[in-house]
Amino acid sequence: MNRLFLFFITLFMINSPFLEGQKNQSSPKLVVGIVVDQMRYDYLYRFNSLYSDGGFKKLIKEGSNFTFAHFNYAPTHTAPGHATIYTGTTPYFHGIISNSWYDKKLKRTVYCTSDRSYNTVGANDNRGQMSPKRLLSTTITDQLKLATNGKSKVISIAIKDRAAILPGGHFPDGVYWYDPTSGGFITSSFYMKKLPGWVEEFNSMKLVDKYMSSDWELTFPLKKYWATLPDNEPYEEDLFSENKNTFPHSFKNISVSDKRDLLRSTPFGNKLLYDFSIAALKNEKLGLGKYTDFLAVSFSSTDYIGHSYGPNSVEVEDTYVKLDLLIAKLINELNKQVGEGNYILFLTSDHGVVENPNFLKKRNIPSGWVSSRVIRDSLKSFSKRKFNNDNVIEKFSSKQIFLNYSVINSLKLKIVNVRREYAEYLLTTFPFIAQTFTRDDLIPYVANRATTNLILNGFNPMLSGDVLLEFQPGYIPGSSSDHYTTHGSSYSYDTHVPLIFYGWNIPKQTINKPVYIVDIAPTIADLLNITEPSGNIGIPLIMKN
Repeated sequence: MNRLFLFFITLFMINSPFLEGQKNQSSPKLVVGIVVDQMRYDYLYRFNSLYSDGGFKKLIKEGSNFTFAHFNYAPTHTAPGHATIYTGTTPYFHGIISNSWYDKKLKRTVYCTSDRSYNTVGANDNRGQMSPKRLLSTTITDQLKLATNGKSKVISIAIKDRAAILPGGHFPDGVYWYDPTSGGFITSSFYMKKLPGWVEEFNSMKLVDKYMSSDWELTFPLKKYWATLPDNEPYEEDLFSENKNTFPHSFKNISVSDKRDLLRSTPFGNKLLYDFSIAALKNEKLGLGKYTDFLAVSFSSTDYIGHSYGPNSVEVEDTYVKLDLLIAKLINELNKQVGEGNYILFLTSDHGVVENPNFLKKRNIPSGWVSSRVIRDSLKSFSKRKFNNDNVIEKFSSKQIFLNYSVINSLKLKIVNVRREYAEYLLTTFPFIAQTFTRDDLIPYVANRATTNLILNGFNPMLSGDVLLEFQPGYIPGSSSDHYTTHGSSYSYDTHVPLIFYGWNIPKQTINKPVYIVDIAPTIADLLNITEPSGNIGIPLIMKN
């Protein structure tokens, strides 16, 4: 009787919701965050026929694919993008309002992560004078460290400094980025006094020189690249002094120093970062300890290539074909070291990109180039006419007007009226300006998860200017002679990006309801049973078992 009783009790406990809940309280060994700089959502499908089965296709098929994920603010640039992904909030709260911005107190333009209090570690230049001091919110990586009393290990790496520094948070174990002068990975004395031995060993291999001694060859025959333009379009830059913009691309006409710089504008930049990621994974023994670790990886070369060649180029398509193979290899390495199903991987982007305006005009799509100098000169003339003083504006920068309060007070003008005058002047003078907002329009409101006002969500009460503006769709700064394109707007080509979760406790599903990039950090926090970042306004997207 007792044996039968024990048998049923054991059977009940094995299948009980209580024990099932206990099993789900365990954590993954590792979280891997992959950010692909300037990856539009449609790249997952436009280039799909050339992808392998083990990269993007595997993530789509076996993970949770959110097909309508958007940034819920503008401007959509690299620094605010990475900050938003890892803080779960927008520039209104995390304070990274652009890559660079005009500092009203310092009276000069500042870079998002620059910090002269610290020195470069790993090279003899100033590219390591950096820190995350301007990031006002905690990150999901910070929260993981806090939750485990610092026992979790956080490593963040990228080609771009800002793409490594902002995801790493405020007290990571290592943050490294590429130095185009030395051709190796460096860091800041904010993080450490000396590079770890494994980083020095990696740098000593001089892989950049090896990679740039080869040509950039296509992965497949040119005829397979059906999703892009012919390989001879006038919208592309001649980056490598070849007097052409067609494949194969040769680097024989550029110096060694230029090769190290231009590595970032080739798929070899992503290859170098992949190699460094694997070195970090193995040498830091990520995912092998008692506590969950975090590896943040940002592939930045996609952005450099996208700016120079545009989203319809063979160069961009081939770059993603090659990146797909690297992601497949990374998944295999994670499976070997950490074990399949023992890690969470998410993949997203920091922003999208618009087509070159000349390309759009040729197809009768409204678009154009905007001269910032023309806007500045016009505003100065207006100031002279309206206020009899052309110093009322202190700075026009990043689609914002910063007013000179001292001059306005000396003229005995009402600041609210001055802001409104400039906002109305811009709207009535320039047809390519779609919206203007004054500080007075925005101050009464607080940013939120909704997309009611993307300009508000990207506005920071302490840091932003007095008048903010947005261009019409398809309009970007530059001139008709420019061979490049860019991003930064509130439009879908810049805000709609991939979002896929894969691995531990992640269901296989495709969801097309609207979600936002601010939802990534709280989703990871919820899965790990830790507190979300301090400025978070997102919500969890993955339902727990």
